[in-house]
Amino acid sequence: MSTPALRVLVVDDHPVVLDGVALALQRTMFVTVAGYARSASEAIEAARQSHPDVVLLDLRLPDMLAPETIRALLAQDPTIKIIIFTAYPDHAALDAALAAGAHGAVVKDIEQADLVDAIRRVAAGERVVYANTGHDGGDILHRKLREHGLTRREYEILRHVAMGQTNPEIATALGLTRNTVKTYLQRTMQKLGAHNRVEALARANQLGIL
Repeated sequence: MSTPALRVLVVDDHPVVLDGVALALQRTMFVTVAGYARSASEAIEAARQSHPDVVLLDLRLPDMLAPETIRALLAQDPTIKIIIFTAYPDHAALDAALAAGAHGAVVKDIEQADLVDAIRRVAAGERVVYANTGHDGGDILHRKLREHGLTRREYEILRHVAMGQTNPEIATALGLTRNTVKTYLQRTMQKLGAHNRVEALARANQLGIL
């Protein structure tokens, strides 16, 4: 008798990430995608309805901090396993998320085989961390940004663009003027060799930045 496939809920506010992870997991015999969510509130509701074995949770969501999300998920179902999925391996929130009850952490540019292995091991009760905490200066995202000449602020603005926000909305979220956001965005598009927002997002995703 075969073992039932592990049910994974994928939570990320980037559609490209959702699609990429889903494709990777669908190619694996013992893992099935139980659902998707783009925010913490959606994740909590999706977990309530679909009862996943493992939640692959983005460290940074638009509506709730990761530790709060983790506590809410575990309060709802103490048996659920949670893996932080992040492009920020040295972010202070990572330690807080693990302290809040996350069972593992992986970086977003992890190899498919390692991602599947992490899901399998966490589901089996292990604690798995495939994320460099930055103690040896190995910040993966920072290295990628540096390679392409992007600053953290330019990355932040690009991330808000990926969430579908307008320049005024980004300005409000980051405490900047609209002209400053426009200048940052123009500079970012120039560095990425893009002529518009869509091309910039496509290029950033191609480079593994978003």
